[in-house]
Amino acid sequence: MLQAPRILDRQLGVIGGDHQEWTALEERLEAFVTAQAADPVDESDEHAATRQYVRRLAEAGLLRMMVPAEHGGAYERPLATAVCLARQWLSRHSGALDTAFVMQGLGSYPVTLAGAPALQTELLPRIASGEVIGAFALTEPHAGSDVSGMRTRAEPNGDGGVRLLGEKCFISNAGIAGSYVVFAREADGDDGKPRFGAFWVPGDAEGLSVERIEVIAPHPIGTVRFDGVRVPAAHRLGKPGEGLHIALGTLDLFRVTVGAAALGLGDRALTEAVRHLGERVQFGKPLAQQQGLRFALAEVVTDHVAAQLLVYRAAGARDEGRATPDMPAMAKLHATETAQRVIDRAVQSLGGLGVTVGQATERLYREVRALRIYEGTSEIQKLVIARALFGR
Repeated sequence: MLQAPRILDRQLGVIGGDHQEWTALEERLEAFVTAQAADPVDESDEHAATRQYVRRLAEAGLLRMMVPAEHGGAYERPLATAVCLARQWLSRHSGALDTAFVMQGLGSYPVTLAGAPALQTELLPRIASGEVIGAFALTEPHAGSDVSGMRTRAEPNGDGGVRLLGEKCFISNAGIAGSYVVFAREADGDDGKPRFGAFWVPGDAEGLSVERIEVIAPHPIGTVRFDGVRVPAAHRLGKPGEGLHIALGTLDLFRVTVGAAALGLGDRALTEAVRHLGERVQFGKPLAQQQGLRFALAEVVTDHVAAQLLVYRAAGARDEGRATPDMPAMAKLHATETAQRVIDRAVQSLGGLGVTVGQATERLYREVRALRIYEGTSEIQKLVIARALFGR
């Protein structure tokens, strides 16, 4: 693992609470990431790589932070600050590793929020142990930013359960997940407004099928179709009509952590740029002595550290129960947009090497782009911030 520039190495200056606890967690994460660098996973097969990463994360005990303590978790409840620290460190090494980690939380937190006790007892320990891989099925071809436009239907089947009909797209872990949380439209309410439900579905359910999608950064993602998939009443999450509330409650926790993943990508990009500029000699001296290049990095690293402040401000507020919707929106917006600029500057700093396949900067350039889209596009974050600013 390349040593990060000093100002990027630790986050304690921006995290409140028990610094001793966070120091211990960062040391664990650093040791884990160093071990991954010494024994890299072949990511050419994204399905096999994800399974291997989940296994390694579980063996290191890192997946325990995704479930409550009563089900084998590391904390009384999942903490945004802990997940942010993990994602920042993991994404420094690999976007695929970071995704394998966070999907165990995103794919199980709705069960933590609203699942029946029996379902929680059955599923959550297996999420923490890596025995089951999770998925979160919300996005549809006609329902992206406007999730209320979803068309997947949950039709009553007469015994208290439902049958799911429809399809979801851009679903991470599609095809390798053993656990899907699925959101679907139910019968309209008495007021004529659409209602949505949330349901847990096993990966081997009859009528569930998957079609893989290829994206610019290797990632297990695909379309998931539901052809009359039966869901018993015990696998409903929450009450009828609470699906969107559960989905948004889940995104409320994990949206800020997308910003942390962006920080990790930016950390790695800056590390690569600083190393290269210090080693590369042009016009008789290292490029690091060229004022124009020094100033360019000074500008992006300032934005990068500002993004870090926003991310851990939002995470701390979330953990303390005082967060407002604009906090994670600002964190995700600024961190992901900044990471794009930081990585672009790192690529420029390396010149032709920066876009050469096999270089870290080339991988980072592909990995960062999706962060400005998933879990709420940058445009949606601006809407949330503006709504907080103007009161509507």
